[in-house]
Amino acid sequence: MEVPLKNSLVYKGVVLVAVIVPFLATIYAIYTLWNKAIHLTDLILLISLYTCITFGVTVGFHRMLTHRSFRPHPVVKTILLIFGSMSLEGAALDWAATHVKHHAQADHEGDPHSPVEGFFHSHLGWLFKDRMADPNIYCRNLVNDPIVSFISRTFLLWVVLSLVIPFAIGGWSGLLWAGLVRIFLVHHVTWSVNSICHTFGKREFETSDKSRNEWVVGMLAFGEGWHNNHHAFPRSAFHGLHWWQIDFSGYLIRLLERVGLVTDVYRIPAEMLANRYKNSKPVLHTTSISSKKAIVTE
Repeated sequence: MEVPLKNSLVYKGVVLVAVIVPFLATIYAIYTLWNKAIHLTDLILLISLYTCITFGVTVGFHRMLTHRSFRPHPVVKTILLIFGSMSLEGAALDWAATHVKHHAQADHEGDPHSPVEGFFHSHLGWLFKDRMADPNIYCRNLVNDPIVSFISRTFLLWVVLSLVIPFAIGGWSGLLWAGLVRIFLVHHVTWSVNSICHTFGKREFETSDKSRNEWVVGMLAFGEGWHNNHHAFPRSAFHGLHWWQIDFSGYLIRLLERVGLVTDVYRIPAEMLANRYKNSKPVLHTTSISSKKAIVTE
């Protein structure tokens, strides 16, 4: 199944529907919640699908596919890519290419979603401005990968399946909460890494971009909110560099490594990390989304 051509009115229309419909459904879901129209099955479905699909994005699309932070068993690779596709954030190849382009030009001209062009632009406005990157330019190695290519070609199938599953289990209520509301939550948590984590928070390392660590996004996005850490060490399989930087995605990778389902997990060499701390200068007056006050890091 082919995804509509990029840069076309049809494509922009599909993106608009994918953004607006979950938003409206979430408003309706809040209304029904006020009237107690929610069941335990809906909550279990919502939490389960949110967890699996978020891991598909963070561990699958991001750390595995884009940054090659570890080498997965083919079955694990397939499952993660399917879950990532269910996020409705684009096909695997398009997602990876756009993220590679982001790192190549982070917060400079050509960055697909930098807050330099405005907070709204970095959050979701960029989706309507033809900023998707060409996989043949930014991740040619993945274009020739048969698993990645197949999952990307069948992208719409996995999106439909992500709606059919909650409907089959929970009916219309399940579709509302674990389908549309879940899409809304996964979308805005993911997009918050682009917007919030390049605007608010602490900078532990000096980088050429505006990346920041924000613990709220770190929790909701399963570790992706430690974004300054990530931009300082893009290939690292672990974004949380301290015990208190909760990184659920990193914990999952460790578990998969322990049972032999992933290998070649990339860890930052201790000497490299120490040198980076030594050479990083204090960053002053960063803001935290939770406090909105000036913070000085040392």
